[in-house]
Amino acid sequence: MKQVAPKAQAALNTWLDYLLAIHPTEIDMGLVRVSEVASRLGLTELGMTKVVTVAGTNGKGTTCAMIEAALQQTGKTVGVYSSPHLLHYNERVRINGVDATDEALVSAFEAIESARTDISLSFFEYATLAGLVLFKREHLDVILLEVGLGGRLDATNIIDADISVVTSIDLDHQEYLGDTRELVAAEKAGIFRAGRAAIVGEPDCPQTLIDYAQSISANLYRVGHEFNYTCHGADWHYSGQHFNLNSLPLPKLPQPNAATAIAVLEHLSPDIDKAAIADAVGNTQLAGRLEHVCDKPRVMVDVAHNPHAARYLRSRLENVSKQRLFAICGMLKDKDATAVLSELSLDITHWYLSDLNVPRGATALALKALLPLDSQASCFATIGAAWNAVKQDAKGDDMVIVFGSFYTVAAFKELLKGESFV
Repeated sequence: MKQVAPKAQAALNTWLDYLLAIHPTEIDMGLVRVSEVASRLGLTELGMTKVVTVAGTNGKGTTCAMIEAALQQTGKTVGVYSSPHLLHYNERVRINGVDATDEALVSAFEAIESARTDISLSFFEYATLAGLVLFKREHLDVILLEVGLGGRLDATNIIDADISVVTSIDLDHQEYLGDTRELVAAEKAGIFRAGRAAIVGEPDCPQTLIDYAQSISANLYRVGHEFNYTCHGADWHYSGQHFNLNSLPLPKLPQPNAATAIAVLEHLSPDIDKAAIADAVGNTQLAGRLEHVCDKPRVMVDVAHNPHAARYLRSRLENVSKQRLFAICGMLKDKDATAVLSELSLDITHWYLSDLNVPRGATALALKALLPLDSQASCFATIGAAWNAVKQDAKGDDMVIVFGSFYTVAAFKELLKGESFV
């Protein structure tokens, strides 16, 4: 049955339902279709606007957030495209720190629908083009594009970035990116451009990324080589090609991403006020990333959903004072749940595992089967039921971590609305 486009000025949710229906394949990688529509819309030429494209297994959103904060403090106009969203679709397109309105997104969708004619676009491709439509209308100083999956064949790669970034490299989405770090790195390196900066925040960089960068004459700028950072108790130092910053405040977000963000700023805005950098890395926070949402018991949420993110989450939890550690966890069945759970299994007093009621969701029973036999674990049909059980068991000096998926964190944060102790 042929889908009919929404009428003029239809509601955003009507458009989102339509976009899901016209191209039911959730992940449909390739640049031919989206490039053609972008060309028709005049989106591949962005004038004087500088573009930074950010890929990585983890750390993309936090790196973009710190760059954005520093640039805004110095009066630059900035657009950020990211995915997935946590609570509202509008979060995917942010201009000068403000999420796009329903009306703006619908206007962009209408322009794309008119231009695409018979070309089929995926949900993500529509989102990417909508961000570019809105950014171009604003004539911004800088656009930050967060890669959705991989890099080489991701819709964001239709734009030739002035600066390309790879924050981290590990295994995730193996069915699309390959089952070795070398293969994953090659896919992410696909965002590099000849003669332009290619900034790498991954300390253990696979040779495939280096080889590709050298083959196209990209200007590699790697942590541990062209830039470095060291911790000194309550502060840290950064050294690079243009910047030598001492006594920086410890970031609330992952420190490797803070260093990578500074490396980007070195190339993007070498004359930037150094106080703005210190403030940005010291104070920037991002919803769903080590976010403290409750007290007594202390509750933190984190969207960690792959082994690399789980290792970092464990390292941060080890430094938090607590009596016992409880975990509410729900995951997608196409993630490496075995490795994720094993990273944290020794630290968790009791697991509260939940079904994720989405098409790709894993069941709580399936997750429980992956835990060590001596693990204390309970299974629930919903995140809400798991949370109700935690509230009965946890004391004021205990800690709860909610993690495993964007869906898990989003469902939990929706639960908290209206609870008096938040």
